Amino acid sequence: MGLFNFFSAKSGNQDKFLSEQDYKNKLAKQTGMTPLTLVQLRKYDVTEDKELKLEYFFYTNTIDKAGLMAKELEELDYEVTFGQSGSDKKLFIVTGWTTPIKMSDAIVLNWAKQMCETGYKFDCDFDGWGTNPTQ
Repeated sequence: MGLFNFFSAKSGNQDKFLSEQDYKNKLAKQTGMTPLTLVQLRKYDVTEDKELKLEYFFYTNTIDKAGLMAKELEELDYEVTFGQSGSDKKLFIVTGWTTPIKMSDAIVLNWAKQMCETGYKFDCDFDGWGTNPTQ
């Protein structure tokens, strides 16, 4: 599965990680930040027709949830790694790169919304995305 897949990691606390209110707040944050990020990318000649891979980040509280999220993303043909966070041993991270996505405002905004919704479905917090405009 992933580079960070630690076989010795325990599932840990099965409590809910992302509340409905947290999800709503994250969705609002991502739908607000995505257009601003796209404005910055336009300064680097990233047009609406350009296709770029996007790097994404999710966090959750068990390796099992991270694994299920990773599997879902793999089904989208995304590159995926997951495992224990290096900075907080109580957290698990899912990260990787998408397939190339057209950088139109509507497409990227819909993708960000989809990532928030998918994260919520698997009890993972979509922490955002980034890219390299020169790929």
